[in-house]
Amino acid sequence: MSRKYFGTDGVRGEVGQFPITPDFVLKLGHAAGRVLVDHDKDHRPTVLVGKDTRISGYMLEAALQAGFTAAGVNVLLTGPLPTPGIAYLTRALRLEAGVVISASHNPYQDNGIKFFAEGGKKLDDSLELEIEAMLEQPMTTNSSAELGRARRISGAAERYIEFCKSTFPGERDLKQLKLVVDCANGATYHIAPKVFHELGAELVVIGGEPNGYNINDKVGATYPKTLQVAVLEHHADYGISLDGDGDRLIMVDKHGKVYDGDQLIYVIAKARAARGELKGGVVGTVMTNMAMELALNKLGVAFGRAKVGDRYVLEMLHAKGWQVGGEASGHILCLDKHTTGDGIISSLQVLASLAELGISLEQACSDWTPFPQTMINVRHNGCDWKAASAEALAAAEAALAGVGRVVLRPSGTEPVVRVMVEASDRTLSEKWAREIAATIERVA
Repeated sequence: MSRKYFGTDGVRGEVGQFPITPDFVLKLGHAAGRVLVDHDKDHRPTVLVGKDTRISGYMLEAALQAGFTAAGVNVLLTGPLPTPGIAYLTRALRLEAGVVISASHNPYQDNGIKFFAEGGKKLDDSLELEIEAMLEQPMTTNSSAELGRARRISGAAERYIEFCKSTFPGERDLKQLKLVVDCANGATYHIAPKVFHELGAELVVIGGEPNGYNINDKVGATYPKTLQVAVLEHHADYGISLDGDGDRLIMVDKHGKVYDGDQLIYVIAKARAARGELKGGVVGTVMTNMAMELALNKLGVAFGRAKVGDRYVLEMLHAKGWQVGGEASGHILCLDKHTTGDGIISSLQVLASLAELGISLEQACSDWTPFPQTMINVRHNGCDWKAASAEALAAAEAALAGVGRVVLRPSGTEPVVRVMVEASDRTLSEKWAREIAATIERVA
């Protein structure tokens, strides 16, 4: 059954436009609260609610709080805290659920609501469907004796800081490194600098002055140019760039070169494989660069591809019993360290891996160069684009066997087919992308 409101990572949209309105978020909190109560009738559930630094967070926090308490659920409010911090505290405090008010890497005009289940894990599809079904029911308020309570808690940031530090090897420190940390004017602004400083690094902080409107504004993991400039200006060893809610990571070396999630995942896997502690293999997505897969294979490391979206990477990791995976966008999962993607923790795993290998980030990634990728979006009129592209697709796959691959993905929001071809040679990727796109265009 398809979901009506939930996307791949919660409910998201432009503030003031449905569904990111106070009235809907009130109902969403109430519906989620009713589902929690239905699943645990023996005692009153408690939910942890955190947010990033968007101005709309105050409004949506109040709406969520009202919805949960009306349904008889207790609410603990943390204020600004990274998404992975809410996941950690949901598990550490043994709570029934955690909620984050954030639109991740999007501009401040957007916001969203994402949920964590008990144990700090992603919400199952079945629970999302239950919440959506409850949204269709009339909203009712409990009697005064059965209302939930809400209160702000102290010490949440400090607990999460200590947790992040605990994932770094106890026998190592960062005293020899000068780091530039870009907090994207987001939820890590009061977390990440303390983590790296307390581990000994010399620190320069950018994107650390949120005002409600500047989250992800020319800073953060989706805009590494600002970090590149700062690393070169301050002669730093590395730059660490997080996104608005702290679950993505992009890094920059001392030369200003940018390293995406694929490359950082490779470094973590390489170090673990070298010490014989890589459990199973690595999970990427259908968009993970083929050159990375081939490089991992040379190390004797298995590789699996999930659908695009960190929730699908997580599902495959659990299914295979593996620990390391992620996406080029910077969502990186190390399941022996945390239940979800965490930009700060991922950066610590990269830095620890480099120290263990005794080489630089540039040297660690020198085993492979990303294959050129050509992407063409083709609009269609509802035609059978799969049949239309079948012959060209077969020809492309035969020609690219061992040196490239093709991915055709329909957009989930518009009548568009995304044609992606990657190959060891750019002329090959461009040639076959154009040919496949042309066959769809002729029918459309």
